[in-house]
Amino acid sequence: MEEKEFIAQLLDPRTQNQAFQKLMAQYQRPLYSHIRAMVIDHDDADDVLQNTFVKVFQHLKGFKGESKLFSWMYRIATNEAITLLNQRAKRGRITSEELYNKKVDNLKADQYFDGNEIQLKLQNAIATLPDKQRLVFNMKYFEEIKYEDMSEILGTSVGALKASYHHAVKKIEDYMNKN
Repeated sequence: MEEKEFIAQLLDPRTQNQAFQKLMAQYQRPLYSHIRAMVIDHDDADDVLQNTFVKVFQHLKGFKGESKLFSWMYRIATNEAITLLNQRAKRGRITSEELYNKKVDNLKADQYFDGNEIQLKLQNAIATLPDKQRLVFNMKYFEEIKYEDMSEILGTSVGALKASYHHAVKKIEDYMNKN
């Protein structure tokens, strides 16, 4: 089905519920992965995912179709995750980087984390990155999102995204070699 037809179903009161269930089934897992990479904690990721779908539902009428539905939803999820992290950092009177480091430190105790020591080391390396580089790295490395789609989601040029990813990879390689 074409995206325009699907959006029409989402907007039509007669087909809206069924279409929204389909939307959630299709995007729940990739959005959760994206959010989880940002907020680290499973419960926070679930909360952000729920908020994302609520916002998507509330603002669907305002979706202009200038980007793909996928990109629009990822932008909402990204903004929701950033908002949560900023609120938590502000409440704890720490920077978002310090908050991220704390979350990585707590990762070993997370029952939903099934990683090994190498993955934990990688998460520690990722924690050293500035917010934008961390976001770009996670989207490219873990989610394999194309630069063009990332550009739509983040509102950043493809060239800037490639540079951010390149710098992130170099910093992670340096961290992995030194630690």
